[in-house]
Amino acid sequence: MSSAATVASAAGPGRRFRWNASGSSAYWLILPLLALEAVFLVYAIVTGMAASVEGPAGGFDLSNFSQMLVDPDFWRIMGRTLVFTVLVDIIILVAGLGVALLMNWQFRGRAAVRGLLTIPWAIPEVPVAITFIFMIDPTFGVFNLLARMLPGVTQNPQWTLNPTLAMAIVIIVTVWKGFPFYSLVLLSALQAVPEELYEAAKLDGASAGRQFLHVTLPGIRPSIALLAVLAFIYSMQQFTLIWLITGGGPVDATMTLAPAIYMQAFRFYNFNYASAMAVVGLIFAAVATVAFIAVQRRLTSETP
Repeated sequence: MSSAATVASAAGPGRRFRWNASGSSAYWLILPLLALEAVFLVYAIVTGMAASVEGPAGGFDLSNFSQMLVDPDFWRIMGRTLVFTVLVDIIILVAGLGVALLMNWQFRGRAAVRGLLTIPWAIPEVPVAITFIFMIDPTFGVFNLLARMLPGVTQNPQWTLNPTLAMAIVIIVTVWKGFPFYSLVLLSALQAVPEELYEAAKLDGASAGRQFLHVTLPGIRPSIALLAVLAFIYSMQQFTLIWLITGGGPVDATMTLAPAIYMQAFRFYNFNYASAMAVVGLIFAAVATVAFIAVQRRLTSETP
């Protein structure tokens, strides 16, 4: 029987229509998405890889990678990217888990608060960057009021001219923009933890802290591992917020891999070298992802 006939017979007269996704129907449904992925992702990756091994005179040439190995600026960029990525990864997961725990409580207006929580994630990155540029303006920015409340701060900080402050600002903005997604996923994971486990822990006399360590964390560990990978990729490929707020400055203090690739390609017109940097970033992200998955599988296998 064909898929259409199966659907028609399953619906029947007076019945609600249901799509039967068995057989080849499911593959037809995802075919448009696969086509888009092939055009805009796979083709771009393959083209970039081909450009990375193309020399100035054409033909196969690994000079871009050999130049990268002896380029101290590249290694400084990779180190800066690693620091930025790890800090964002840790902070965004901690913030997401903390907010998810708060949203998991029963209180009046919880549905409205959950809706408001999605606003930073829903706003595009360009308006977010412009808003924070005004907030850190050294003349009238609201961040100056917060800084002046700290002991020892008597003048408005030059947020984008101080390397440490500039890096802190881009980390804060990146975390603020992305943490609602992680909070919502962790909130779903928290609600999936069986209530019977908490009741059994209470009967055994476990405190709230022990319930969190021995019931909550093991229950949401797979979600945390998945989100750690997503946060790593999200922060590593971050370009818009960094470029609009600091431009990679001051003195390349916030120049991570994504802005550096843009600079090489569209400022210095060194497309082959930029492609080689992108390939290294892709390999780095792939290795980190595989490492995360391996660690998660090992932890899962060791869980009694």
